[in-house]
Amino acid sequence: MGLFPFQGAITDTEIINENITAGSKDVITDIKWLENEINKFKRSEKRKWMLIGEAYYEGEQDILKRERLVIGNGGALEINKNLPNNKILDNQYAKLVDQKVNYQLGKPITIETKNGEYLKKLQDIFNKRFHRTLRSVGQDALNGGIGWLYPYYDENGEFVIKRFSPHEIIPYWKDSEKTILDFAIRVYSVKAYEGDKEVVVEKVEVYSTDGVEHYEWSAGRLVQDVTRTPTSYITMMDGENELRMNWQRAPLIPFKFNNKEIPLIKRVKSLQDGVNIMLSDFENNMQEDARNTILVLHNYDGQDLGEFRRNLSIYGAVKVRSDGVKGGVDTLTVEVNADNYKSILSLFKKALIENGRGYDAKDERMANNPNQLNIRAMYSEIDLDADGIETEFQASCEELLWFINVHLANTGQGDFEGENVNIIFNRDILINEMEVVEVLNKSPYLSEETKIAQHPYVKDVQEELKRNKKERQERMNEFDGYDDHFIEMNSKSGDDNGQE
Repeated sequence: MGLFPFQGAITDTEIINENITAGSKDVITDIKWLENEINKFKRSEKRKWMLIGEAYYEGEQDILKRERLVIGNGGALEINKNLPNNKILDNQYAKLVDQKVNYQLGKPITIETKNGEYLKKLQDIFNKRFHRTLRSVGQDALNGGIGWLYPYYDENGEFVIKRFSPHEIIPYWKDSEKTILDFAIRVYSVKAYEGDKEVVVEKVEVYSTDGVEHYEWSAGRLVQDVTRTPTSYITMMDGENELRMNWQRAPLIPFKFNNKEIPLIKRVKSLQDGVNIMLSDFENNMQEDARNTILVLHNYDGQDLGEFRRNLSIYGAVKVRSDGVKGGVDTLTVEVNADNYKSILSLFKKALIENGRGYDAKDERMANNPNQLNIRAMYSEIDLDADGIETEFQASCEELLWFINVHLANTGQGDFEGENVNIIFNRDILINEMEVVEVLNKSPYLSEETKIAQHPYVKDVQEELKRNKKERQERMNEFDGYDDHFIEMNSKSGDDNGQE
């Protein structure tokens, strides 16, 4: 189920017409076509935004490359090294990404299935290690528009789920909706040594239902990696013979931020840059003591406009000519209004939250009346994105379950194909716990299991049901003990009365 014997790599390298269907074995093994596709991807806007998203999350933002410009001779802008050039970075973007990831994936996923044996095996795979990987994929999806998981068998033969960075993967789809992956190219860098010198080598791998082809990328060309032959995804021993098997699907699973694969950074980059610029300009103006006072020199020769603006920017002084008046020096004081910066900064941050569809934890509604209605209103924007992400991730988890089911079947752990599984993403939402508990207690139409599942203090529903059942049984046993004792006492009392 899901596997078939390894097929040797196709070596036909005939020239491929541009309009040939992607996914053809000829396409995958046409070296020139692969080279063109890799070069296009490296120069593409899509990959550029992926790298920008990662860089901005890590704090590598445009403000760090900023130079102070002044108007020079002839009115042209020129770099000036004499002026303060603070580069203040207030990384609201990283805060927004972490907020959305923790809201959606901060808690472990819940797996629901009626098959207890299947549930236990899924819980063993979807363990804490997988939860950490899933959070990283969620971060990739926000920064790059898409994240990738790769199910494979490691050198010890263990089934492992690995994450690939989005800027490494070039996917090719079977359908126009980009839901069924045909094959994919992976371009990534590794460190190697040439003698005692450390160098960076670019590797290229092509993943398809025929296994993995291995190449090296050198000066814009593909070279067959002679150290690695085409490999299958699974290697098994059948007696003394080595049996190589492949998945019936390309084993790369996309986790999309949205169906257009648009990264979060495209929504908010200009606003994040605006926050950084406002803070940097404010500190620059506070440090420009000489600029706070402009000197006006009377009865001196003037100059052309370019020189005038240059002197004003650099020296804070203006030379003017006043006929019939003796020379002198006047001052024009320029005050820095901190309130203006504060207002603009506040507008930028608010707009960043709204456009990024996050929430403001310092919302005024939470200060005076943090009821459940106000809390839900505060989370309304982030819920919009969370609903879309959950739809995409549910479909991706369904694809991942196919590989898991194949793994379980082919390792003799059971055939669970067709089993109904529901994967629930538990959102880490702020709630008014007293209100929630009160509503649950006053709901006569809800089952006990539903009430326990919705209770804010319960983490494991099945475990809590077992505890409740055990406590009820203990109370019943205790009550039965009281009844037996009461009957025994009455019996003794009746005997005593009879003797009298």
